[in-house]
Amino acid sequence: MYPPTNVLQATQSKEVDGDFVTRVPAQFSERLEAGEFPRHRLKAKMADENKIPIVIVACGSFSPPTYLHLRMFEMAKDTILEDAKYEIMGGYYSPVSDRYKKSGLAPAIHRVRMCELAVEYTSTWLMVDAWEATQEEYQRTAIVLEHFDDEINRDGGVLQQDGTRRRVKILLLAGGDLIESFGHPGVWAEEDLQIILGEFGCIIVERTGSDVWAFLLSHDILYQHRGNVIVVKQLIYNDISSTKVRLFVRRGMSIKYLLPNSVIQYIYSNGLYGHNPGSNPP
Repeated sequence: MYPPTNVLQATQSKEVDGDFVTRVPAQFSERLEAGEFPRHRLKAKMADENKIPIVIVACGSFSPPTYLHLRMFEMAKDTILEDAKYEIMGGYYSPVSDRYKKSGLAPAIHRVRMCELAVEYTSTWLMVDAWEATQEEYQRTAIVLEHFDDEINRDGGVLQQDGTRRRVKILLLAGGDLIESFGHPGVWAEEDLQIILGEFGCIIVERTGSDVWAFLLSHDILYQHRGNVIVVKQLIYNDISSTKVRLFVRRGMSIKYLLPNSVIQYIYSNGLYGHNPGSNPP
């Protein structure tokens, strides 16, 4: 089972326990095989029924998950709270499957576990869904969002005070660089963009050097569905890169303070990204 939110503080000390962090629990592997959808931090009822209930989903490699991946959710939350239009019911990481064949991609079982370690003791509202990671074929982002929509709204959505249910809106959380790829010929099918932007929606976190508003203005489908797009301004720029973290590990350089200690321990103990598990971490 997943650790309940109310034990977050009680188990904080276990984060630095090497045995606890580095092993892959038997029930973890069983959950991957069973395809259990995590709901342990998903809000069951709305606090303000005048708002629109949303779930935020981040798709990606997460090889490994860094503090930037965590900060993106928090920046999105701040923007949502300031806007006062939506109520966040939960947030999910959805690691890509091994079929993605991207350079530097650790096996899915490790990436899912690292994502879980990243949120278990740092967040009260983020979860990790392994459905995409465990698929035998690469799943397009539109299909992944439809999966979340089915899981969360299968029974009608979130429960309201009068006993009726309301559909939860699924929003894709993405960086400005991913959104700019929407304009690259052959990268995204137009019908998928219509699903992602039209049926669901996007929260776009601006990154250094990207001009999301200018790109939104120039891209026909993005502009058509601009009402479904929320742009998040980075007030403190954070450009931590998973690619650079992997390079640091391979070169024997320190990765402390770039990602949670639990994830760092997991990388070193499992010999990921070229680290020799028999050697001392830098």
